[in-house]
Amino acid sequence: MAPHETSGTEAEPEPEVPVLTHGVLKSLLGAWALSACSAGETRAVEDHLTSCAPCADEALRLRDAVALLHKDRELDLDPLLRSRVLENCLGRRPARIPVPDWVTPYDAETARLDALLRDIDESEWHAPVRLKWYEEDRPVRRKATVAGVIGHLLAVDGLVTAALGLDDPLGAGTPELSPTERTETFWSGLDHPPGRTLRGPWRDQTHTLIRTVSFAGRDTADLTVTYKDFALPLRDSLLERAFECWVHADDIANAVAYPYAPPSSAHLHGMIDLAARLLPAALAGRRRAGRAAPARQLVAAGAPGRSLHLEVEGAGGGHWYIALDSPAAIGSPDLSVAQVAMDGAEFCQLVAGHISPEDAAAGQDGDREAIRDVLSAAASLSRL
Repeated sequence: MAPHETSGTEAEPEPEVPVLTHGVLKSLLGAWALSACSAGETRAVEDHLTSCAPCADEALRLRDAVALLHKDRELDLDPLLRSRVLENCLGRRPARIPVPDWVTPYDAETARLDALLRDIDESEWHAPVRLKWYEEDRPVRRKATVAGVIGHLLAVDGLVTAALGLDDPLGAGTPELSPTERTETFWSGLDHPPGRTLRGPWRDQTHTLIRTVSFAGRDTADLTVTYKDFALPLRDSLLERAFECWVHADDIANAVAYPYAPPSSAHLHGMIDLAARLLPAALAGRRRAGRAAPARQLVAAGAPGRSLHLEVEGAGGGHWYIALDSPAAIGSPDLSVAQVAMDGAEFCQLVAGHISPEDAAAGQDGDREAIRDVLSAAASLSRL
């Protein structure tokens, strides 16, 4: 072997380790955690960490922080991040005049929809939206646009504002109309296809409504809101409007490919509870119209009666006993003749009229006639 040849790889020279003070070494910890120190500085810092506990603890925290900064991590934000932040803020924000608990579902759902509307382009306000509901035991479809849906919410929310003595978006002196009639009247009164300009009036109306109820206090909770063919106390009416806002926000989100989450569990539970409480009256109405089986065991108002056990699973779920024969009877577990188990999201889709009673994936046990009547009554709660 020639004198200038070597076998193997030559050993790398040892780095020159500088002599540094404690303050300088501490200031290098951030660069060391990012692997930005020279070889000599790295050796000096690591030697120091073996004898300085405070710097060793700080170095460990910095390395843990650096571990979160992966270069290959997806930089796009989670599409649901905004809705989660809004939900968290709406649940925590302090208020000089607090929003009553029974108003918070409406407050939250209108805020979430407004966040969606702020994000979409001008052209998307004209995106087609197919509205669906269930009427006279058959599915009904109606074509609209994103702006048209906001106009619909504006018009029907006007029933609540009018009950509070506020301005009606349809104008003073508007006769008593059903939600569908109010919507058709509002749409027909527009001079041109609506667009983004409807967002302002709709959002101003929701803010005014929430502010008015918050200042008025709990005495307004039992104020009657008339929907022409039926009436609800204001407490339930705002819960119904929150449900409607969520359903149509989801319609809009599907039309413009926007991620949209369900309401919070607590708010969803309230919406499901309202639907369950409305079922006995809806069932009685269908019976009067010849669309449900005759009552079998009429009982006095407030007495327990023959019932169906409704079990709603998942977020917002729970157990309800639906009186089958007398709308003023009390549902009773001891008099239960049938049971229906459904996922919460699917039950809401049924109540919204987005699926038919026949298509509802419900676990069923017991009296088939009672089950069919209750599922049909749930679908009949839907409307435009």
